[in-house]
Amino acid sequence: MNNIFSNTKEAFSLKTNFELLRAQFLFKIIQNRTLVKVSTFLTNFALKFYLPVTPIIKMTVFNHFCGGVSELDCNPVIKKMYEKKVSSVLDFSTEAFNSEVEFDNCYDKKISIIEFIKHRPEIPFAVFKPTCLGSVDLFKKKTKGEDLNYEENLLWIKVVERFEGVCQKAHDNDIKILIDAEEVFVQKAIDDLALLMMLKFNRKKSIIFNTVQMYRWDRLEYLNNLLKDKSNKDVIFGFKLVRGAYMEKERLIAKSLNIKSPICSSKKETDINFNSGLDFIFKNLERISLVCASHNEDSVIKVMDFIKKRNIKFSDDKIWFGQLYGMSDNITFNLANMGYNSFKILPFGPVRNLMPYLIRRAEENTSVEGQTGRELQLIINEKNRRAIEKS
Repeated sequence: MNNIFSNTKEAFSLKTNFELLRAQFLFKIIQNRTLVKVSTFLTNFALKFYLPVTPIIKMTVFNHFCGGVSELDCNPVIKKMYEKKVSSVLDFSTEAFNSEVEFDNCYDKKISIIEFIKHRPEIPFAVFKPTCLGSVDLFKKKTKGEDLNYEENLLWIKVVERFEGVCQKAHDNDIKILIDAEEVFVQKAIDDLALLMMLKFNRKKSIIFNTVQMYRWDRLEYLNNLLKDKSNKDVIFGFKLVRGAYMEKERLIAKSLNIKSPICSSKKETDINFNSGLDFIFKNLERISLVCASHNEDSVIKVMDFIKKRNIKFSDDKIWFGQLYGMSDNITFNLANMGYNSFKILPFGPVRNLMPYLIRRAEENTSVEGQTGRELQLIINEKNRRAIEKS
């Protein structure tokens, strides 16, 4: 591990001894694929039949990866992190909405979050998941280029209106907004809407940020085409680069359809693609703002090197680093301590509603080679450091 990110005293400065023990326990479970599958099955079973497991979930995995059940609940975490120069991005992470009433409620929630965070420098971004604002089936059809019938077209108009309403609210309050990426079968529709919003709101600076999953082998071409298109010449793009969040699911879907997987064939190929995306962005930095949302130390160092070589201020608002709450504290807090713009994605919402998010976090950590082992070793290092300091 690079020495830049090995300062565990800084990384875990906000964690109590109990919280370190809890983190060690959780990552030991996550390290084991079988335990993750069994725990997921048992948790879903317990929630389905309303067994009294919510307090246990809240005390363990929820409190480690989430900020609270409401915005106000998150305030103590937000305050503590900002004292360490780490910003927060509030993410109402409930999923699987199906009705127009739920989509409208989610839209109202996104608007209320922007209202809650305006004039708060410790929360510089808002974020939303596109399919919380409209039917997955509609996004699928738009992605495939299929014609919508009369009723579907009216519903899609509502989706666009919700999208624009959230982005307008962010623009009016000078708050940057991250549009989450999703699965390939809905992503083109999301990309098209994100571009539509950038064309409207990203004329003077980047307000709208689209998320680009670089574990997809076609994403570099996507970035190139956006910048080459002359109709986009007045847009200042915002991109959040991630490796990706749906790897296993995407591969299974591609296999079931007997089509080429949209995902890079290996971790090494994904890393090369991610770094190529960074190269592209820094070649075009006059037209792009970047959020490097990576838990990979080498990729973060690559961005830091670009910043230093180009004599860019560490605090330049065009470049941000972001990690998920409960993971890679060694990156986030050490970056912030050095003066770089750093934030944590801070999920919140009812415990039951956040279970799909928490399960995905566990599955991702299990599937990413070395991630959980690094987290565990850092925790052990900090426990040892504290024991020595105490003796």
